[in-house]
Amino acid sequence: MAKIQLNGKKIVIKSNYSILDLLKKYKLENKKIAIEHNGIIISKSNYKKKNLKNNDQVEIVHFIGGG
Repeated sequence: MAKIQLNGKKIVIKSNYSILDLLKKYKLENKKIAIEHNGIIISKSNYKKKNLKNNDQVEIVHFIGGG
């Protein structure tokens, strides 16, 4: 188990959880989003490769339309 910070809230995830796994858990994998992992923007092609560790910080921002 690992404790991470997701959008300012502490959560517990399984070990070897990838960013893609996190997106699937919250049903965000098909949304238009931007992800910051420990202060670095992660490209979509790396979501599956980037594993989360204890004390990591993840920010997920999704885009909404408006006027």
